[in-house]
Amino acid sequence: MNHLPQVKIPATYIRGGTSKGVFFKLDDLPERCQVPGEARDKLFMRVIGSPDPYAAQIDGMGGATSSTSKCVILSRSSQPDHDVDYLYGQVSIDKAFVDWSGNCGNLSTAAGAFAIHAGLVDPVRIPQDGTCVVRIWQANINKTIIAHVPVSNGQVQETGDFELDGVTFPAAEIILEFLDPSDDGEEGGSMFPTGNLVDELEVPGIGTFKATMISAGIPTVFVNAEDIGYQGTELREAINGDPEQLARFEKIRVAGALRMGLIKTAEEAATRQHTPKIAFVAKPKDYVSSSGKTVQASEVDLLVRALSMGKLHHAMMGTCAVAIGTAAAIPGTLVNLAAGGGARSAVRFGHPSGTLRVGAEASQVNGDWTVVKAIMSRSARVLMEGWVRVPGDAF
Repeated sequence: MNHLPQVKIPATYIRGGTSKGVFFKLDDLPERCQVPGEARDKLFMRVIGSPDPYAAQIDGMGGATSSTSKCVILSRSSQPDHDVDYLYGQVSIDKAFVDWSGNCGNLSTAAGAFAIHAGLVDPVRIPQDGTCVVRIWQANINKTIIAHVPVSNGQVQETGDFELDGVTFPAAEIILEFLDPSDDGEEGGSMFPTGNLVDELEVPGIGTFKATMISAGIPTVFVNAEDIGYQGTELREAINGDPEQLARFEKIRVAGALRMGLIKTAEEAATRQHTPKIAFVAKPKDYVSSSGKTVQASEVDLLVRALSMGKLHHAMMGTCAVAIGTAAAIPGTLVNLAAGGGARSAVRFGHPSGTLRVGAEASQVNGDWTVVKAIMSRSARVLMEGWVRVPGDAF
């Protein structure tokens, strides 16, 4: 029996925010993987080590969590006034599919840095020292992200003293601006697809809950923690070790996806795990974060816990942070009410790993809410660069 040798593909492994992913330049991919389709999906699954019935991704680059089961493609931008096109794939751990339905806000940070590393930004726009403004076209959702990347001696500055809860070591701060993050595309056509700031969401077999369903950053279904039996102070172990509760969250997520018009039947949700997100909010309380640090109620405006790919996230997804900041800026949403209500341009929320501040500029025009941009700070660092290897018959 003949066995094909492994194929070497140039790649860079990068931490962005509280996520990690394998980054590729489009031109470096095998030719048949340079276009969307089965070959590309198979390649990314094999790179990451999926599908894995052991849910460990031992035979790949993935880390067996939604935060580390990711691939990214960057290329020179096809859009005017942008530097790069950024395409993100969320690789399922135990099932054979790649979800292209949304963005990764954390890896958006790394996309800005990688664009410079990979020579995709015009050298004349990169200062010797200072900040390089990288204009990113997010190709999954057709939105613009501006990354303010620090530069030292003409290279991306990666080390620094900026601390991000959920990341062990400090690094250089990268400021991200998500421009017009509300959804105005085919998925709902409005920041609030149901037309309401709060809905009564009926979940078959579970009950009816108040919910804020918003498409900003990423489609997200927010519910009150107390309505579903939680405090809002929970850490991963309290939820991820309980299959019955995870199944209940998935039913709420599916009901929200149907109400938001993201899917037509409940069965479609199985192939759309990345969106929408499901999150629960609560008023501030003292709690101990996953690192053992106490977060005081006085340090935060509200508490938020969110699930990604069927599990409680260890910190907070960047795109979900955009949704939190946007919803908090709009009086009357569940997020805004948990933060104390009223008009606000920024919130600091508590998540399992600590706290995060996010700002948003929202306004009401002709009765419809719009958001100009959302802003947050993250960091990114190259962990390894070279080649990934996959069997030649894997894709």
